[in-house]
Amino acid sequence: MARKRISVFSLSFLDVMSCGFGAVVLVYLLINHATEVEYERVNQDILSEIRKLDYEVLVGKKDLVSIQDAIDENARDIDRSNQKRVSLNETKDRQKRELDEIELASIAEIESLNALKADVKSREEEVKRLQAAVKEGEGNKARTFAGAGDRQYLTGLKVGGKRILIAVDKSASMLDETLVNILRRRNMSTEKRLAAPKWQRAISTANWLSAQMPLDSEFQFVSFDTEVHTLNTVEGWQEVANKNSLSEALDNLATSIPENGTNLEALFTYISNLSPLPDSIFLLVDGLPTLGAKAPRKGTITGRNRMRLFNDALRSLPPKVPMNVIMFPMEGDPMAAASFWGLAVTTGGAFLSPSSDWP
Repeated sequence: MARKRISVFSLSFLDVMSCGFGAVVLVYLLINHATEVEYERVNQDILSEIRKLDYEVLVGKKDLVSIQDAIDENARDIDRSNQKRVSLNETKDRQKRELDEIELASIAEIESLNALKADVKSREEEVKRLQAAVKEGEGNKARTFAGAGDRQYLTGLKVGGKRILIAVDKSASMLDETLVNILRRRNMSTEKRLAAPKWQRAISTANWLSAQMPLDSEFQFVSFDTEVHTLNTVEGWQEVANKNSLSEALDNLATSIPENGTNLEALFTYISNLSPLPDSIFLLVDGLPTLGAKAPRKGTITGRNRMRLFNDALRSLPPKVPMNVIMFPMEGDPMAAASFWGLAVTTGGAFLSPSSDWP
């Protein structure tokens, strides 16, 4: 009997192989789809993180600009603080210098007060001697003057010499004795400034001095503030006997308005340039100078600077000319009396500070 041949590629085998391949393909498709889904999910997460990081970078840049602005503002604050600190240090140093000047001025004021007290007795005896002096006859006087006050203690004041110069301070301080009233009167009308009691006393004093000048002498009347003003139309020495010239000078003085500062150096320079020089000078003044040859650097002036200006002015004064000082003191200038008293004594003149009812 013939043996039956078996084929490996039978229908059943092919079915099995087809099913196996189909299963492999199905598994591959399932695995590949899951991978794509997972890849898309991972990509979305990464994109979200990237966007978050981009936003944080943008916010960070804005914050960086704000921080940089704050740093710049802090730097400017530091600069302003440093400038303020420097300014405060300068103010402190200036105030310390001013305090030192005030202390020095107080010491000088005490010393001058002691000197004035020590001189009271000698001055009292000198006044008594002057009171007892023989009066000059009325026949050799150019004019007469009758005042309302008791000026008996001044009758010994010698108004004599061949050439007599009378200089009247017409600065703004001649308006009053106190600084507050000086500032107040300075802004008043012309009529009220001319009528200021202190200025009227100065004018009356000049009239009294003119009445004491001998007829055979010569005179010059000047006023001074920042500069010197001659009170006569014709410059140079005028004869006392010429009553018109004397009246002209006094009239011009009566219409002069006190204003500006006081330049004593300009007056002394003017005197030193006179030819011939005066034999006697009568200075009507109320305090130390506030101006000199050089323009002031500041709007205010200290007591030490006023003393320096006074000493500078003395260098321009001609020697051996008696300086008679009639002072109308004002507040805030404690060294003025002692300084002008020293000037009068060293030049051989007299120093007077009359009461408010004189002459």
